[in-house]
Amino acid sequence: MTGYAPPLKEIRFVLDHLAGMAEVAALPGFGDATPDLVDSILDEAARIAGNTLAPLNRAGDTQGARLDESGTARTTEGWNAAWRTLVEGGWNGLPFEPEHGGMGLPNLLNTAVQEMWHSANMAFALCPMLTQGAVNAVRLYGSDALKALYLPRMVSGEWTGTMNITEPQAGSDLAATRSRAVPAGDGTHRVTGQKIFITYGDHDLTENIVHLVLARLPDAPAGVKGISLFVVPKFLPDADGNPGARNQVNCVSLEHKLGIHGSPTAVLSFGDEGGATGWLVGEPNRGLEYMFTMMNHARLAVALQGLSIAERAYQQALAYARERVQGRPVGWTGGQGSAGILHHPDVRRLLMGMKSRIEAMRGLLYTAAAAVDTAHHHADAGTRQRAGLLVDLLTPIAKGWCTETGQEIASHGVQVHGGMGFIEETGAAQHLRDARITTIYEGTTAIQANDLIGRKILRDGGASLRALLEEIAALGRELAGSPDDSLRVTGAALAESCAQAGEAVAWLLTAGAGDARAPSAASVNLLELLGLVAGGWQLARAARVASARLEAGDPDTAFLSAKPLTARFFAEHFLPRVDALRATIVAGSSSVMALTEEQLFA
Repeated sequence: MTGYAPPLKEIRFVLDHLAGMAEVAALPGFGDATPDLVDSILDEAARIAGNTLAPLNRAGDTQGARLDESGTARTTEGWNAAWRTLVEGGWNGLPFEPEHGGMGLPNLLNTAVQEMWHSANMAFALCPMLTQGAVNAVRLYGSDALKALYLPRMVSGEWTGTMNITEPQAGSDLAATRSRAVPAGDGTHRVTGQKIFITYGDHDLTENIVHLVLARLPDAPAGVKGISLFVVPKFLPDADGNPGARNQVNCVSLEHKLGIHGSPTAVLSFGDEGGATGWLVGEPNRGLEYMFTMMNHARLAVALQGLSIAERAYQQALAYARERVQGRPVGWTGGQGSAGILHHPDVRRLLMGMKSRIEAMRGLLYTAAAAVDTAHHHADAGTRQRAGLLVDLLTPIAKGWCTETGQEIASHGVQVHGGMGFIEETGAAQHLRDARITTIYEGTTAIQANDLIGRKILRDGGASLRALLEEIAALGRELAGSPDDSLRVTGAALAESCAQAGEAVAWLLTAGAGDARAPSAASVNLLELLGLVAGGWQLARAARVASARLEAGDPDTAFLSAKPLTARFFAEHFLPRVDALRATIVAGSSSVMALTEEQLFA
């Protein structure tokens, strides 16, 4: 089984009961987000995911993208028709304002759509994902002229967008950026330099590609405070806004990658013959600040990829485990013969680990998406501020934990298949290869972890995090008093995990005084700890809702009764890791740098 069936029942449950779709739809600006329209959008997006995008996933992996003799990146057969489907349906504009040609619908709904598309075909879905990020940067910081020219075409998907950050000598160290932009005297700049790892940096899906490029002005200060942002299109728009003369942007090569083969990852050279024409976005030397708009959008989108690839791997593993018969399961009482391997306890352990963490990730990511909508659209300034702080806090946790978890779930999907999972034809290996990049691009797990401790926890002395932990602990205490065994076990474990997380955070707030390296040494462990607590929070919320609906007589007993049991599994199998991580953080961080460089090579 290599297909994909969008989990619409689960998606709707999370939208309605965890993320608060009704409350988000009631925010100013979302008047068109009626229940009927939301259902229609989900149904049609699911149809596109299952019937258009998923069938191209395998071909994208085996054929990949290639660079032809003209220097144009050619996408996999079928990619162009799929892109036209998105453009004709206006899908790229779902979360953007109608004045720019968008649908004016919530980011939360867009998140559900993007989840399905990344599950169906992650290599393809990267293109609309990055284009939406580029749209956000232009609409927030571009001049009126730039907005008028580029936004309608990018929102529609007629043109796509990229972000150009990384250079050969400056991976994540943006202070080492060398690309230059020299004023041309006519309101434009001449941009020179080379950028690497540019996703969809060149392709044949659209007639133009809009590159957002970080570069330095001649008088720029050193370091990250001297970087500006420029719009550099592949083709220069003519007087009517149509693609005209070719700009000096050349695709030098395409990277040969471990996974996401269908996504062209380009090395781009700007200004080989004097300078590519570019337009400054916003004010000089604020480019990194502006680019973070794209990066934060991309970080939550990549976190979503962790969920998406995990869902795809789980569906395939579950179908294989049902069909694959091997030996008589221990304790099997279903008859004289054998049964599918999903009845073997350890295979069931793997499947339950996949299922519980997928549901935890979905709850976390949709909750974050709803907070983005609230932060931008709520009428009350205080509510907007609180939602913004929650987004800031959840973004690095979600990006780091969901991608690391998605990678592990994809690996467990191979394990469920056994030897057949190691064979490419089954498709399980592709999910693992595709998942591997998610913990790296848009900031590695360590970068997310250092952002979490430096900009999110230490910034306010841990106040925002402590408030969130207290909210989660209160839910845990509430459920710990439930007469239901699963709810009681889940609640007690969740409350205890919050206490352990509090101890780790308290250590963090004082550790740097003795050794400035200690917080960084502990950062990834702390991110994983908080990811587990946040995941348990979402599963506990879902279990509480499901139990209440069952008590109210909801007839969907199979679906709803699974929620408390799934939450309990997570509480018993994953929340115990929180205490181990706490101990590692508090007692083990100093040993990270204990060996000298010489001893490492001894």
